[in-house]
Amino acid sequence: MGTLASTATPAIADRAALRDFYEDYAACLDAEDFAAFPDFFTDDTLYQVISRENHDAGLRHAPIYCSSRAMIVDRLMALKEAALYQPRSLRHFISGVRITGEEGAELHAQANFLIVESLLEQDPQVLMVGRYLDRIVRTTEGLRFAERSCVYDNYRIRTTLVIPV
Repeated sequence: MGTLASTATPAIADRAALRDFYEDYAACLDAEDFAAFPDFFTDDTLYQVISRENHDAGLRHAPIYCSSRAMIVDRLMALKEAALYQPRSLRHFISGVRITGEEGAELHAQANFLIVESLLEQDPQVLMVGRYLDRIVRTTEGLRFAERSCVYDNYRIRTTLVIPV
């Protein structure tokens, strides 16, 4: 009897790999493994956390905007070395993962996200809800984000946005 991987069509295998990639991404952030976080991106990546209104209007203003992997590393270094914020834990829930297009070694994908934040001595609250819009490339090291737009639906950001989405 063959394994699922050996009998799966390429589309099913791509979708399974994409789901694993997204789940690894969420686990990295939930564990606050910021040293590993840049490894999810290509060197010339675009990573942004942007409101739905600005995204839909084609505006570029975003609370987090990094136009390269080096900018992501710099942001994480500042988070580690300089930022003061109340200790918190986050849980990322990702659903509705789907491939919306494919061009050679690139996948276009999107998924819904929900991030729940727990602060010390407070009840957990929804931090952010929205969708990921991604351009992902296949590399020899595995899947990597060439572009990740975290488009949030919140009317406003309830607390300081310090940790990547």
